[in-house]
Amino acid sequence: MFRHPYRQARSPHRALLLWGVWAFLLAPVQTWAGGGVILRDDVCIITIGFYEAHFTAYQPQTRGNEAFCEDLPDLGETLFVLDYLHTSMKEVPIDFRIITDVTELGQFVQLRDIEAIADLDVHTVFYQPPTVRIDASLRVAHSFIEPGEYIGIVTAGHPTEDTIYTAVFPFRVGKTDYSRLMWFGLLLLVPFGYYFSRRGGPPVPAGPDGDAENS
Repeated sequence: MFRHPYRQARSPHRALLLWGVWAFLLAPVQTWAGGGVILRDDVCIITIGFYEAHFTAYQPQTRGNEAFCEDLPDLGETLFVLDYLHTSMKEVPIDFRIITDVTELGQFVQLRDIEAIADLDVHTVFYQPPTVRIDASLRVAHSFIEPGEYIGIVTAGHPTEDTIYTAVFPFRVGKTDYSRLMWFGLLLLVPFGYYFSRRGGPPVPAGPDGDAENS
């Protein structure tokens, strides 16, 4: 039987492919949207218990009408907008707090970590007391003067029960999150690993008997 003078050698890139896929599956949800803020159909949604609202941040002095979901590129004036998606949210007081991230957990911070902070007021850089917005839109403005990692905390009550719901979302101001760039790089490796695994690696010259030469 005729054999092509080159035979595909088995490739080690399969391991790279599997490693890339595994890393992607292990990547936390917060990698793509921090904490209580998620990205759904290209729209940022903040989840506060069973409540949901469109979440948008603007930096009008430096970025005009450009909208942000979480991390903010610049210092200075920032406007946070929550447009309620549940009618009952117009009936309950909702507050908005920003603290410096003293937990050092970054994108992995959770509500229990906030509850473990002894004095929340000491680390608070902005606080909007509970307010009822019958127009279904909460707007708060704060001017950031220091770059760093922050945590947003939004609480809302139940319309008929004595229950408080809380959303926690970490974000950065004036800093680049290199960990997210790392995950993006890993995602780029996956299709390349798949391509090389399908090709089976570079061709190896066949020996005199038609089999691939041993390296």
